[in-house]
Amino acid sequence: MQMTTGRVLIGSAVGVALVVAVGVSCVPAQSQDDGPGAGPHTLAEYDALFTELNNWGRWGEDDERGTANLVTEAKSREAAGLVTRGVSVSLSHNPMPDEAADNPDSAFEHVMADGFRVDTITFNYHGYGVSHIDALCHFVHNGMLYNGVPASASTAEGCGKHGIQNLKNGIITRGVLLDIARLKGVPYLEPGTAIYTEDIEAWLEQAGVTVASGDVLFLRTGRWARRAELGPWQLSGNSAGIHTSVVRWIKERDVAFFGSDAATDVQPSLVDGVALPVHTLLIAGLGMNIFDNMDLEALADMAAAENRWEFMLVAGPIPVTGGTGSPLNAIAVF
Repeated sequence: MQMTTGRVLIGSAVGVALVVAVGVSCVPAQSQDDGPGAGPHTLAEYDALFTELNNWGRWGEDDERGTANLVTEAKSREAAGLVTRGVSVSLSHNPMPDEAADNPDSAFEHVMADGFRVDTITFNYHGYGVSHIDALCHFVHNGMLYNGVPASASTAEGCGKHGIQNLKNGIITRGVLLDIARLKGVPYLEPGTAIYTEDIEAWLEQAGVTVASGDVLFLRTGRWARRAELGPWQLSGNSAGIHTSVVRWIKERDVAFFGSDAATDVQPSLVDGVALPVHTLLIAGLGMNIFDNMDLEALADMAAAENRWEFMLVAGPIPVTGGTGSPLNAIAVF
């Protein structure tokens, strides 16, 4: 997501400084009336969908983990059973030191001294340049965070509720790759391409895989392949992703986490007045952490070579107290 205002330094560790940005830019809405399952388009329709699908109170009024609760001990053991070769693949893109259209805020400083070396690494990991996971305090709907927590719980001191530290013990679960670019027979989807439930179900049938409670789904649009071929572009308001109607399908299957190689939402937005409706519905409504800007190219190659689209997923966010998210290195293990 393209972030704009209110940067505040909220944490640092082992010579690494993390800068968190708060505030979300607005993007004009785009109508996609001709797509399957189109809608909602109006704010009233979107509000009704949010009310219908949200998980507020499902795990108790004080819950701060949301759909992460679906990753049970049994689910993690099941995921470990998927490891047959012991081969691992990173799903994270190396942070980019150079500024670009999709990476406007990069800043690295390497300090050399006698006997030791240190780094100060400062970047806005929210946006489109850094692989990261969003905390449940990252998005607000009608003045409320997930589970009905007032947005005022988040201040310049950080998130008083739903900070990324709630995932301190990490994520170990079954991962499933949704390679929609491969389904369409193209190296990458063009920016603005909407992905519908019908596309996901067609892919699952082709791949011979099912989705189960507690899974994490990774959507490959081919964003990094397109960048390698054509160069960087401004993804804010111009990227392939899922249509808002897919969120119902996600909830019905009790998916625990969702991620993509861009920002999950198709952009431009299809809902008037809501810049990132899928992000808002997943995070503030379902209580679902989202993986953004994951590099799924090596994973797609490995999965195709193995003809196997499920794997054990291991990820560990940096547990910054009150953090709105965290850069991370997510690992798929086959």
